[in-house]
Amino acid sequence: MNFKTTTLAAAVALLALGQPVQAQSNKELDELRQEIRKLREEVNALKKGGAAPAAKPADTSGWGEKIEQLELKQNDAVVLGDIPGSFRLPGSETSVHIYGYAEAHLIHDFKGTAPGDNFTNLPEQPLPPYTSGTTVLTAQTSRFGFETSTPTALGPFTTKLEMDFYAYCGSECNRNRLRLRHAYGEYAGWLIGQTWSTFMDLDNLPETVDFNGPIGSPFSRRTMVRYTYNDPQFAKFTFAAENPEAGAQMPNLVARVDKSWDWGAVNARLLGHQVRVETNGQAKSKNGVGFGIGGSYKLTDKDLLMGQYTKVDGDIDNLYGANGYTTDADGNILFDNSWGVVLGYARTFSDQLRGTIAYGYLKGDTPDIGLNNRTLWQSHFNLIYSPIKNVEFGGEYIVGQRKTFNGGQSTLSRFDLMGRYSF
Repeated sequence: MNFKTTTLAAAVALLALGQPVQAQSNKELDELRQEIRKLREEVNALKKGGAAPAAKPADTSGWGEKIEQLELKQNDAVVLGDIPGSFRLPGSETSVHIYGYAEAHLIHDFKGTAPGDNFTNLPEQPLPPYTSGTTVLTAQTSRFGFETSTPTALGPFTTKLEMDFYAYCGSECNRNRLRLRHAYGEYAGWLIGQTWSTFMDLDNLPETVDFNGPIGSPFSRRTMVRYTYNDPQFAKFTFAAENPEAGAQMPNLVARVDKSWDWGAVNARLLGHQVRVETNGQAKSKNGVGFGIGGSYKLTDKDLLMGQYTKVDGDIDNLYGANGYTTDADGNILFDNSWGVVLGYARTFSDQLRGTIAYGYLKGDTPDIGLNNRTLWQSHFNLIYSPIKNVEFGGEYIVGQRKTFNGGQSTLSRFDLMGRYSF
């Protein structure tokens, strides 16, 4: 093989390697471009001048070693994915994003202590006499997860898997165990797996330092099959069949519509569910309904108002603080028709500082059902400060009150300090 043929072959190989790829840094990409430019000049010189003069043998030209180095650089390159902060799996079009945070809370109760939960649990808070002055430190709310995105002809196929260490259990157990939060796949408008209930208005739930947040709103994660149709010119429509109450013969059915504008957004939600119990050796069931509306309004670029109203028949999971249901002497199922409201005001003071005022209220209407809650209210006042990227410190004062149908009353007053490092 003569010099011209060898050089042309090397040039073609390097030109192929020189197609747009994302190298590990801008410096390496510039070096690749310079190598390609030099080779192109040599190829053009060979075309014009004919056979090249005798030179170094092809096996000592050094081009083979350079080609190998460039191939290694291409193989080792970390290619950014389609999800912000993600990378692309080698030899694949799938983007992977790994995320999470390490979080710790210091909680001090000035008045009242909720059992079985480090965070606000006002619906089940004990009536007097209660303890006060309790301090708790916990890192159990730390979490981690990953999400993927793979392009297809009908849009991206995405997955998500997320866990934390705050597993629910009895009041005397250690909750520091791995807990599944989200696990689903989504494609062409369809979602199958576990995530926030479609009946939950997450967009209009005020941010709190407390892990449980304000009462009076739907707050649950469920396994579901969900379909979403989004018409950017009109509205977004969502329909879902979700995991029901234990023993029910039919899934929870949810329908909702969301509409957004430059000034804010509104939504409306409908729920159908079933309760089924066995009393006196006979199974009985009863169907219930739920309704919710929510919305937000931008006062300025830094000020946001939000609120939601929810009414549910006999479903504790779909209304935080509700009494649920019971059975009478004949085995008939009785629903508590609870309703709740949540209001919030969020202020962004700067890129480093933000704050929220939140208020939640719930009212039950039937005595001697479930938790026997007549009224509940809870307020949150917080500031969250980020001194550097990915680091946040939060402080929040919480006050609340519970009244029961039998005349009982208890209050909660506490302060929650939080530190979080996100990745």
